[in-house]
Amino acid sequence: MAISRSQLVKELEPGLNALFGLEYNRYDNEHTEIFMAESSDRAFEEEVMLSGFAGAPVKQEGAGVVFDQANETFTARYTHNTVALAFSITEEAIEDNLYDKLAGRYTKALARSMSHSKQVTAASVLNNAQITTVTGGDGVSLINGSHPLATGGTFSNVLATAADLNETSLEQSLIDIAGFVDERGLKIALSGRKMIIPKELQFTAERLMKSPLRTGTADNDINALASMGMVPEGYRINHFLTDTDSFFILTDAPNGMKHFVRSPIKTAMEGDFDTGNVRFKARERYSFGWSDPRAIFGNGNLPTS
Repeated sequence: MAISRSQLVKELEPGLNALFGLEYNRYDNEHTEIFMAESSDRAFEEEVMLSGFAGAPVKQEGAGVVFDQANETFTARYTHNTVALAFSITEEAIEDNLYDKLAGRYTKALARSMSHSKQVTAASVLNNAQITTVTGGDGVSLINGSHPLATGGTFSNVLATAADLNETSLEQSLIDIAGFVDERGLKIALSGRKMIIPKELQFTAERLMKSPLRTGTADNDINALASMGMVPEGYRINHFLTDTDSFFILTDAPNGMKHFVRSPIKTAMEGDFDTGNVRFKARERYSFGWSDPRAIFGNGNLPTS
């Protein structure tokens, strides 16, 4: 239904001092701190996890060499969603408005709505990271203590005991990341590079990562996290995280958190000949998800259902 003069009564009267409510700044593009963007030209994208070889055994003199096989283990699928919103303004409302060009003002509001939806969708990957029914290509949730391996074993990308953000939990998270294995159970060299936190933890994170000495103690010990440069890209706040005591550490795994852009945001405007109304639309297609759970580590405080 078109926005008509009945919704804009005050804007049709002289003497109005100010219009407000659409000028707020916004938290924009926070998803770029978590996801690596790639383009797409199809309805969905699939990425396949490969297993390498097991550890090489000792070959006895005169014995034949052992042959091993590399296999596909699981497939991660990214299905693109179409996100769109539109509004319409009557010809009379545009003509009689005394204070502003309505189209320009509401087009900015439309852009903010599109941006908000994108940030909520991106953050939902982390907000739902321990929901047991929200699974990835390997059949379990993103943050899970039992990611299956090709060998039949499992590996964990979550603290064994859920803990709030403090020196001990952060150090243990980095120790656990350094112990990650590949699909065949071989040790791999990964480390934490960036921490993603909700706004409620920003002051705790600042003290933990930038104080020259240990925080919360009377000891004169150095802050090992800071002096060793253990999280080189520091922390980033995501204002769309819903759990106030969860934190995530992004690792330097080469292929993990992905954002596929099927169709960048497009805007369109058209007039209707019969009514004279003007319609405005914004539309884009994208998907967010993950391929390799080794790309992220969680502290385990998220809800599981």
